[in-house]
Amino acid sequence: MSEYQYYEFQAVDRMLSAQEMTELRSYSSRAQITRASFVNHYEWGGFKGNEDRWMDRYFDAFLYLSNFGARTLMLRLPATVLDLAATREYCAGHGIEARSNNGKVVLTFAADLEPDEEWTEGAGILSSILPVRTELARGDQRALYLGWLLAVDAGALEDKALEPPVPPGLRQLSPSLEAVVEFLRLDADLLDIAAQASAPITGPPDRQGLDGWIASLPAIDKQAWLMRVVTQDALSVATEMLHQFGKHRAAARGRDAKARRRTVGELRSTAEAQTLERSRIAKAEAAAERERRKHQAARKRDAYLDSLAGKQSQLWSKVGRLVATTQPANYAAAAVLLVDLRDLDRRSGAGDFSKRLEKLRAAHTRKGSFLKRLAKAGL
Repeated sequence: MSEYQYYEFQAVDRMLSAQEMTELRSYSSRAQITRASFVNHYEWGGFKGNEDRWMDRYFDAFLYLSNFGARTLMLRLPATVLDLAATREYCAGHGIEARSNNGKVVLTFAADLEPDEEWTEGAGILSSILPVRTELARGDQRALYLGWLLAVDAGALEDKALEPPVPPGLRQLSPSLEAVVEFLRLDADLLDIAAQASAPITGPPDRQGLDGWIASLPAIDKQAWLMRVVTQDALSVATEMLHQFGKHRAAARGRDAKARRRTVGELRSTAEAQTLERSRIAKAEAAAERERRKHQAARKRDAYLDSLAGKQSQLWSKVGRLVATTQPANYAAAAVLLVDLRDLDRRSGAGDFSKRLEKLRAAHTRKGSFLKRLAKAGL
């Protein structure tokens, strides 16, 4: 099987400089490089850069896949919107990892899957996942929990280990989170069981709640926020404020502190039981469908034989004419008619089909092709 490796880096918070683009070009003469991206795939050879260093220096997102099963997703966010200590509650050393560098937090999601029989093209996948980065910046921890589930799915955690806080909305995944699940091929039953403990999403911050939170801030904090809006990127500052407001709402609800945390063993065993039950139901439905089709075919066969009733003499004559030729196609047609005659004989109870077939066979013993057709038809 040929090798296929796909690498895509994306810059979001700032564009690459001309100097940086030149630096990246020194690693590959054939990569697609723009002010916001580096994209390349390899069918021989390999990537000459270093993913971690590039994420630290140039980019905010990275996606890698290969047809031998390895898949990686990396996202970089400002430490002001993604608390490293809270994030590491979800990091199990396999599935998701987090590290910090120069005021940034870099998340790495990884999965080792079965090799693909056919190539999965990488183009377009990262763009469908990228909105997850904004969700994380606004305090949405669902992606972190999905990363932890990857470790459970991979068998990297002990059964007695407790799950981290379960974020709301696992039953209401955004399209970008669904793209993450699909890319990393997270077990659907495991996700479904985990989501049963997830509260519904309360929706975007309401204007009244946001007004109340801002009003409650000390004057010095309001001044600091306002200065940052004026002097920095207003969108990133707004994202950070929404992140802080989300933390405030979560603390007010006390959601994570009160929720009972399940063990890895509970999640695994329940998911495995659901997988077995789903498989049993699927097999039962498949068997019922086969039986339905069998009965439907039997009804059609009965109706067809009804249309042939009383025409046996004509059919035997036609068989004789077809066999008298030396054309394989006619032998095949004769075999089909003989099957019909056999079934008509069984229905009527006449009992003369076997004798007539033996007489026909004896008359054409030299026609090996015809005799093979009879054997193939079970005659």
